[in-house]
Amino acid sequence: METSSSHPPRDAKPRRSSVRALQSTIGVAVLLATLFTALPSRGLVSGDFYDRLSIILTPRLVDGAPLVSQPQIRIGIVSGHAGNDSGAVCVDGNGQVTLTEADVNLKIAAIVQQKLTEAGFQVDLLREFDSRLNGYRALAIVSIHNDSCEYINDQATGFKVAAALNTTDPNRANRLTACLVDRYHRATNLTFHAGSITGDMREYHAFREIDPSTIAAIIETGFLNLDREILTKRTDLVAAGIVDGILCFANNENIEPTTIPGLTP
Repeated sequence: METSSSHPPRDAKPRRSSVRALQSTIGVAVLLATLFTALPSRGLVSGDFYDRLSIILTPRLVDGAPLVSQPQIRIGIVSGHAGNDSGAVCVDGNGQVTLTEADVNLKIAAIVQQKLTEAGFQVDLLREFDSRLNGYRALAIVSIHNDSCEYINDQATGFKVAAALNTTDPNRANRLTACLVDRYHRATNLTFHAGSITGDMREYHAFREIDPSTIAAIIETGFLNLDREILTKRTDLVAAGIVDGILCFANNENIEPTTIPGLTP
């Protein structure tokens, strides 16, 4: 409504902002009342619905300022063996150590942390037995590892991904795993080495330490023998595959049907 004066009162803009904020609050209240009166309990509704609902109800801007501040989404990245031991070890003909799994893991994890931070996430870079893992809460946590440096056979190449067995949400855990498998394969073109996924991966110690609501997965990005070149010389590509997988999960992106060598349809 316009005023009779050619100059609006000084408090016109604040008043309009207050009215808009009140309208938004009332609108959200009505929406919530309608939804939660009509819907059954959460246990009878898929988790994806509530994820979408939380996005719908994210505070919108009013005159350039948010009604409520929105915290960054937290992601945990565990650098396998960091601060504990060397992991797999590569030695030369004289028995001298030339490369350790812990060093490769840390280099990959640091790049993943940087890229996810640049994408707007709050990212914790964690050690193998980090005290922060106890009750750790986040959208997701991914532990980065690599396989043996010894030559096993010509098939000992490729990557592995496994989700926590003790997860409280198998559907979301499977989605994180599927996103990592799909996006990592697309980025690196490495095969999925499903045959060597072990119980130790599925029962990884950190899975038992974190908060049960945190979706977790472990990825072995390659074998330090046959895959050493891509792991050490194309580390940025390896890290990008992990980042893409996490973004796929966080953003609820589609996973297009594709044939991944080593992955049973």
